[in-house]
Amino acid sequence: MTDHTGRDAVGAVWRIDSARIVGALARYTGDFGLAEDVAQEALAEALVTWPRDGTPRNPAGWLLAVGRRRAIDTYRRRSALDEKYAALAHNLGEGGVVAGSLPTDPARGVEDVLWDPDQIDDDVLALMFISCHPMLAREARVALTLRVVGGLTSDEIARGFLVPTATVQARITRAKKMLGSAREPFELPSAAERAERLGTVLSVIYLIFTEGSSASSGRDVLRLDLASEAQRLARVLARLVPNEPEALGLLALLELTAARFPARTGPDGEPVLLDRQDRSRWNHAAIARGRAALARAERVGRGLGPYGLQATIAECHASAESVEATDWDRIVGVYEALSRLAPSAVVDLNRAVAVSMAQGPAEALPIVDRLVDTNALANSHLLPMVRGELLTRLGRTEEARAELLVAIDRCGNDRERAVLEAKLADLDGGD
Repeated sequence: MTDHTGRDAVGAVWRIDSARIVGALARYTGDFGLAEDVAQEALAEALVTWPRDGTPRNPAGWLLAVGRRRAIDTYRRRSALDEKYAALAHNLGEGGVVAGSLPTDPARGVEDVLWDPDQIDDDVLALMFISCHPMLAREARVALTLRVVGGLTSDEIARGFLVPTATVQARITRAKKMLGSAREPFELPSAAERAERLGTVLSVIYLIFTEGSSASSGRDVLRLDLASEAQRLARVLARLVPNEPEALGLLALLELTAARFPARTGPDGEPVLLDRQDRSRWNHAAIARGRAALARAERVGRGLGPYGLQATIAECHASAESVEATDWDRIVGVYEALSRLAPSAVVDLNRAVAVSMAQGPAEALPIVDRLVDTNALANSHLLPMVRGELLTRLGRTEEARAELLVAIDRCGNDRERAVLEAKLADLDGGD
């Protein structure tokens, strides 16, 4: 087997099974931070061993066995050796690790001790809730979730968010230290705590997807690796908590939004606005999945939350044959419900866009002006961009030009800035 093939096998197994491996090791050791560390050590060992010796018959079992061996080696080096080692040895049984070596039958040992099919889903769910613990800063939650649940490396996370790898590593290290200092046990939170933390888990997945679907900086409009990972996490969460309407609503929103990705950029990566997109290129399988998830969220009852309402808006776009044929009145109504349930400047700005399509720019401009008066979205290019578009449609060219210049100055994404510059050039050319 070639080196390239061996490394590819490691990457594939890790991406598929990393959450289960870390979760099983965390359950085994009772130490989340140690579990993540020894899982990474096992991954590093696989990158050396598999290309040389071939992929093992049970790749996930191999990683688990090595991780378990490294955990025992770590405990042997610690001062509390006797108590910890005895606790581990008590659970090993026949064929287990002896003196830090691999078990006689690695696959059997892992399956007996770690790979409990009745606990795998609970392990992954516990990983999600621990990685998104409210005590952690938002950036730390994102990094830790992508690392331990998504299986991404520090380099991959750093590339996705355009930060140095050292920054990502520092965030993950600090997060694990905080969790360790707080003695956060590796276990599913109580039902009340899960309900309290679920919003944090959903918001982290949504944040990852948002950065992937509308990159805030850099040259690319889309970062498909981040968006795809967020979709995968949303699917996992929806399977793990199938009776939570907001988990289903988030899944529906991500599927319906991602369905438009194939038409959102041109051949050279330039953005294609909604009114110019070739809707035949939309991913209709993703639309069907999104609609199915939204329907399940509605069947669960308790009403739709913010993600479910956003998914409803995305479904309105997905079901329309064109921008003109879109049910803008319904979208306005859903945005009004959303602004009551989860008020924000972004919701109001999007509502203004919908009002401009349903009732005209003159009706929408006061909504935008109120946002300006309250200094909302002060550093975002979105507010002057929308205001410039409304003023252009109203024939107020000089004011529109001034707004577009502000939007261009604030925009951090190269591709989006080029679109705004083209709008400004069209405006100047029309004089």
